Amino acid sequence: MKNAATGPVATQIAVRLARALEPSLLEIINDSASHAGHMGDDGSGESHFTVVIESAAFAGQSRVARQRLVNQALGDLMDGTVHALVIKARAPEDA
Repeated sequence: MKNAATGPVATQIAVRLARALEPSLLEIINDSASHAGHMGDDGSGESHFTVVIESAAFAGQSRVARQRLVNQALGDLMDGTVHALVIKARAPEDA
């Protein structure tokens, strides 16, 4: 698994997704610098992320269902800690 982002929030994202979805590929990208000063920027430098994830858990699931699984795995991080999240989720057979 590749993690481009290594701060505490990015680490929690990685841990929660690994635990819940057992991904074969996981990349966390911190996009926060591109949003500095915008609405939702809390000044922490960890408010906007892109997640690229491949997991067998997504097999046969729609795009929306895959996004719901990611959001459920992240739980309370989505209640304000993470302001924006781009999710690129695929099953291994989609690659």
